[in-house]
Amino acid sequence: MRVFVTGATGFVGSAVVKELIATGHSVLGMVRNDAGAQALRAAGATVHSATLEDFPALRAGAEQADAVIYTAFIHDFARFRENCAIDSAAIEAMGETLAGSSRPLIVSSGLGVRAEGRLPTEDDQPRPVSDSYPRVSEHTAAALAERGVHTIVVRLPQVHDTRRQGFVSYAVRFAREKGTSAYVGEGRNRWAAAHVSDVARLYRLALEKNRAGARYHAVAEEGVPFREIAGIIGKKLAVPAISLTTNQSAEHFGWYAGFFAMDLVGSSSKTREELGWKPAGPTLLADLANLELAPDGR
Repeated sequence: MRVFVTGATGFVGSAVVKELIATGHSVLGMVRNDAGAQALRAAGATVHSATLEDFPALRAGAEQADAVIYTAFIHDFARFRENCAIDSAAIEAMGETLAGSSRPLIVSSGLGVRAEGRLPTEDDQPRPVSDSYPRVSEHTAAALAERGVHTIVVRLPQVHDTRRQGFVSYAVRFAREKGTSAYVGEGRNRWAAAHVSDVARLYRLALEKNRAGARYHAVAEEGVPFREIAGIIGKKLAVPAISLTTNQSAEHFGWYAGFFAMDLVGSSSKTREELGWKPAGPTLLADLANLELAPDGR
């Protein structure tokens, strides 16, 4: 199968490209610059130059493929709301090209779903779009499905290896900058996690299953307590792990403070059963313990 992958040189996208090529698929990868093009060619993929705001180029990529896997996002959180709108428009553009066919559009989302007093499952609906949670990719996928687009959603936890760990990477950055590894209150809030190689395999399995309307949770660990995350970051960086009040966390974490107090958990039981997905990669805490640091410790 020929697959158009957006974000093909990103953290998750590059792992997806590697997984697809290793299992016999061909990849048309979206890139923004010459360095990305060189990396993609070295991986064995075909290059397609585009940005998320170049909608004709995105449509052209989708037209050339048997499927689309959307892993791109502009990670400038100072413009989070604006980038979520760009995200939605890019998904919409490719969806228009795929409408009326059985070619799947696999959209990446997060674990921001509605569930009270229990682990969210694949059947739970995404949170309503709001000023505090403007991520709209899953809502866009649902609207496209109503118009005959073969959409599939993959909800991502903190995706990690020894180089990057989703939002946990920002906790590492703040610990380096502030000289303390912080958590909010007692640090009992939990974050689900999965190794990037396991996540890449899930995308491939979802592609091959090709069940329209499916929602999958790429969750290997249902919830790692944030106090444990902060503790191991502190140990790795040789800085103290401390508790902050909500007000203090706003100063320490800035815009990210709300995320560092949230429970971002989920079950993947139905995903594992349907796809035969068996995560086998290292845990989040293991990767943090082996975090790759620059020679100066940073």
